[in-house]
Amino acid sequence: MTRAADRRPAVPRGERGATTVADQVAAKIASQVAREALSRFTESAGHVPPGGRTPRVTTSVRRAPERNDKGREGEGDPAESRLLLGEVRMRIAVELGYPSDIGAQCAAVRREVTERLRAWAGMDVSDLAVSVERLHSVHSRRTDQERVK
Repeated sequence: MTRAADRRPAVPRGERGATTVADQVAAKIASQVAREALSRFTESAGHVPPGGRTPRVTTSVRRAPERNDKGREGEGDPAESRLLLGEVRMRIAVELGYPSDIGAQCAAVRREVTERLRAWAGMDVSDLAVSVERLHSVHSRRTDQERVK
């Protein structure tokens, strides 16, 4: 008895189907990673009301360009080129507590989203903008109606 894999002819790598990652998948991964990155900044997280901490992500995914590595023996890492499934441009809007280190929080989001999209989805992040949509001050959550100067 022969197995089905033994009966099928081998299809060369360049002629096989392609794996694609949808915009929504990249956005979902980025949103989760950004949320995790911001949760590590405890001084800021306490000032943001529940529900306001969810990062809003907009994405644009492009398929990875075809690579012609024939004749380039020894150049680059062949495993690295196989992992790249596409390229993504992304904008992430966050709400942060204030006072806090805003630059460090945005840098952490940028760094971790870039690293994890590369590792989890095989996506190269070509453009990533992290914008602060709203700052939640300690003073804005006070119960009395005293004006803050």
